[in-house]
Amino acid sequence: KCCAATSRRGTSAAVLQTFISAFITLFVVLDPPGCAPIYAGLTAGANAAQRRSMAVRACVIAGAILIVFALFGENLLGALHIELDSFRIAGGLMLFLIALDMVFEKRTQRREQRAAKVMATQEVEDVSVFPMAMPMLAGPGAIASVMLLEGSAQGLQGSLVVLAALLVVLFLTLLALLAAGPLMKLVGARVEAVVTRLLGVLLAALAAQYVIDGLRGSFGL
Repeated sequence: KCCAATSRRGTSAAVLQTFISAFITLFVVLDPPGCAPIYAGLTAGANAAQRRSMAVRACVIAGAILIVFALFGENLLGALHIELDSFRIAGGLMLFLIALDMVFEKRTQRREQRAAKVMATQEVEDVSVFPMAMPMLAGPGAIASVMLLEGSAQGLQGSLVVLAALLVVLFLTLLALLAAGPLMKLVGARVEAVVTRLLGVLLAALAAQYVIDGLRGSFGL
């Protein structure tokens, strides 16, 4: 009984660790606080019902894209004869570049420029697919992250935990988009900049760990 209880505690701790790691990584990469002000600007001319509808569609489409890559991305790599450790290194470097952009606010500037282009085009009314679902939510960094997390997950339980973390982050993203207008008035640009930079530093550390894990796996260290 004692051994069984210890085993259950060990399993629960591993599940919790996997969930926390996946949640932090995906939250930082999808960046709900950073997407909220962009979405508020893109939907400034829409009514409340239209904003809700576009927010839901954006999160559903982004979620579908990320789940597909999470479940079948490893098979795609296998078909291309790419080892998972190589993808860990490449994905880690990509995430590190995203982290640098977040720390120096270049990512926010690019998002605002992309949003300005969409807003300047009068024909574009529905922003749920572009640019919200792709590339703002389900961009290269997010796709690389879910594939790396699924590749590192242990068994079916680990895979389900990663997907659960993804769904939680998408739900929080939906809440951020729905509350974008009032939230930005409450938080302000300065607080948002501080939060973005802190998340960027955290993402840089996670990206470095991906590269280290990939190097260890590749060279058997």
